[in-house]
Amino acid sequence: MSIPNIIKREIPPTYPGEMLEEDFMPDYGLTTASLADALGVTRQTINEVLRNRRAITPVMALRLSRLFGNSPEFWLNAQHAIDLWESEKCFENELNKIRLLHAA
Repeated sequence: MSIPNIIKREIPPTYPGEMLEEDFMPDYGLTTASLADALGVTRQTINEVLRNRRAITPVMALRLSRLFGNSPEFWLNAQHAIDLWESEKCFENELNKIRLLHAA
């Protein structure tokens, strides 16, 4: 039996870039340059991810999962949570106009 999740979050989910910067990079002794080198991307790309200006793509999720030994779904789920949060806030007025349909 599943538990319905009907309680809305009051605070935004953690950005993947914030997770990288605060949880992963210090633990592995990585700098922006060394992370970029390890992933085979530019420092600019990593900087944009860390500053939450670039989303985690499926390819980046695969790169990160290979580097850190976790799943690509971990990274994509984190990005997905942010995308949904921001979309809901952006379109809140429009979404509130939609009423739940009940089957006949």
